[in-house]
Amino acid sequence: MGIPVKLQVFEGPLDLLVHLIDKNKVNIQDIPIAEITNQYMEYVRRMDEENLDVMSEFLVMAATLLDIKAKMLLPPEVTKEGEPIDPRAELARRLLEYKMYKYMAQELRDREEAAAFTVYRQPDVPEEVMSWQPPADVDQILEKVTLSGLLLLYQEMLKRQERRVDPIRSRFGRLEKEEIDLSETMRFVQDYIEKVRRCTFRNVMAQRKGKPYAVAAFLTLLELMKEGKAEVRQDGIFEEIYIFAV
Repeated sequence: MGIPVKLQVFEGPLDLLVHLIDKNKVNIQDIPIAEITNQYMEYVRRMDEENLDVMSEFLVMAATLLDIKAKMLLPPEVTKEGEPIDPRAELARRLLEYKMYKYMAQELRDREEAAAFTVYRQPDVPEEVMSWQPPADVDQILEKVTLSGLLLLYQEMLKRQERRVDPIRSRFGRLEKEEIDLSETMRFVQDYIEKVRRCTFRNVMAQRKGKPYAVAAFLTLLELMKEGKAEVRQDGIFEEIYIFAV
């Protein structure tokens, strides 16, 4: 019966390759592909095969390493300029990027842990100090002010005032409430007619001013005619109205 061996858990095939390179203390740009591939395959053979998703990622990288190993045994390919192409270049580039991101993630993790022990005190600056503002410099404010600019600003203010005025209601006359004592006014008109005995409606209207008085006087005249205390005569339309006390 074999002795069970617990393997170190890696986040992925690149993480395993970085570990093997650091362990062997070799340069990423000059990877001993044969040695690293053998160590990598040894780890893959001892992996738990239950997690197929993780296993497949390691197998893909194993195929890549074997492909690079095979190309290293063949004559090297050359570029258009005649320079040899290193089959390990693409893998080295990926490993350098992964190593950079890994270090950056570790740096952020360390800063997060350090920030957890940082405590900030509540601000206790008086409100008078918080609300203080430096005094305005009049010379600086008026530095770019010109007469033409002030004129344009003044004209704009006038336009705003004109927009606030209702073009219809602004032409209405001033409406004032005229209060009148109807009983007193009716007694006044009745006493005047009984006193002069004969007059015109124009004479009655001349005794006081205001539209409310004219309405009250007309109502009084209708009431006197109804009670038989006055007679009214008009010779034609729009002619003078004569009033006779009975």
